[in-house]
Amino acid sequence: MNENSFVSRAIARYIRISPRKAQLVADLIRDRYVGEALTILHFSEKKKASSIIEKVLRSAIANAQQRAPHVDVDNLYISRIFINQGPQMKRIRPAPMGRAYRILKRTSHIHIYLEERKGR
Repeated sequence: MNENSFVSRAIARYIRISPRKAQLVADLIRDRYVGEALTILHFSEKKKASSIIEKVLRSAIANAQQRAPHVDVDNLYISRIFINQGPQMKRIRPAPMGRAYRILKRTSHIHIYLEERKGR
């Protein structure tokens, strides 16, 4: 895929969710039409990850309508979706006998690229 072959993209950075949890939801909608993907996200049991990815997907659809008004939204599909790890916030949790355990609060970068596929 060339860098400019996509119709639109949306990127959400520094999202406060573990990348692994978001990747499980992203795997469900990869290579699907946007209408089908929105339905899957709406009824997914992983509520936090699916709501965040749904928001980014709706942003990508709105970007497609702004960038290319002639594009039919029903023909758009998710050509690439990937979740990268962002910076980790390090926190301390008290532990027995005066010790401290480290907690890593992970963040994610979510990338969604849409392309147009003619004819279903």
